[in-house]
Amino acid sequence: MSETSHLSGPFRIGDRVQLTGPKGRLHTITLRERGELHTHHGVLAHESLVGQPDGSVVVNSGGHEYLALRPLLRDFVMSMPRGAAIVYPKDAAQILAQADIFPGAVVVEAGVGSGALALWLLRAIGPSGRLLSFERREEFADVARANVETFLGEHPASWDVVVGDLVEELPGAVAPRSVDRVVLDMLAPWECVDAVADALTPGGVVLCYIATATQLSRVAEYLRGTGLFTEPEASETMVRGWHVEGLAVRPDHRMVAHTGFLITARRLAPGAVPPDVRRRALKKPTYGEEDIEAWTPGAVGDREITDKNLRKRVREAQKAAEGIRQASGQGASEPTD
Repeated sequence: MSETSHLSGPFRIGDRVQLTGPKGRLHTITLRERGELHTHHGVLAHESLVGQPDGSVVVNSGGHEYLALRPLLRDFVMSMPRGAAIVYPKDAAQILAQADIFPGAVVVEAGVGSGALALWLLRAIGPSGRLLSFERREEFADVARANVETFLGEHPASWDVVVGDLVEELPGAVAPRSVDRVVLDMLAPWECVDAVADALTPGGVVLCYIATATQLSRVAEYLRGTGLFTEPEASETMVRGWHVEGLAVRPDHRMVAHTGFLITARRLAPGAVPPDVRRRALKKPTYGEEDIEAWTPGAVGDREITDKNLRKRVREAQKAAEGIRQASGQGASEPTD
């Protein structure tokens, strides 16, 4: 099953459908033969949706109406099982733009987390591209694989998941100067910069997604210190929704503000020395021992997940992926190595 085969056209068995019912209550289901959605409002047979166009309204046994839509990728990533925190859609969109992810690109990602960013990257590179996702924890890799397979209906041929440390595994996974883009979503991305520099093609982009200003400072100084990259550029993205109803037009009471910083730089050609970038002299141009303490996992708010909770997330994600395979008639699959 290709990704596009279940994202358009009439609903069919195996499709995921997002149902908006009474009082805006959301239900996301996978259409199955003889399947039913049971709520205290009544029963909705899955087969009543089969053959209906996207955006249809169906009625359950209790006479209640449900709006049926295929969930967008942004809907899926916000509700899928998580082992690690996800990259939010607003940041994913900026990552695709600032790193200039293009069809056919060879992209390296670390870490894979729960697979949210991998889904956006896979869509951008297309079937002719290649995505290598590195993850240190097997449990997180399991959640990511299952989430990607749940949304796409299969494990894409363009995607490889490597369990291990990027610094150790990357040289054996790609040839020097063969990678177009690298996206690092980890606590200490500066530890991977040297390995990334060897793998990137001249002109290639490295982008780091980080949570705190102290991390941002250290990444920027490390990139500058290598002499192998252009001047780093940093930004953050804030999204504010608006309430629009007649003349009642105002900002929403809540907004998605800071979730992380993005910092990008481009790989220089071997031996190239860029013109001096004049920067205002800083009173403290580098970092000291007192800053190192501020970059520890606890200090930067690294969220720990218990082993019991993580095992539960793995089961949830794998159950969802298995449900997609069974509904589409593929049957059980062998575990991914």
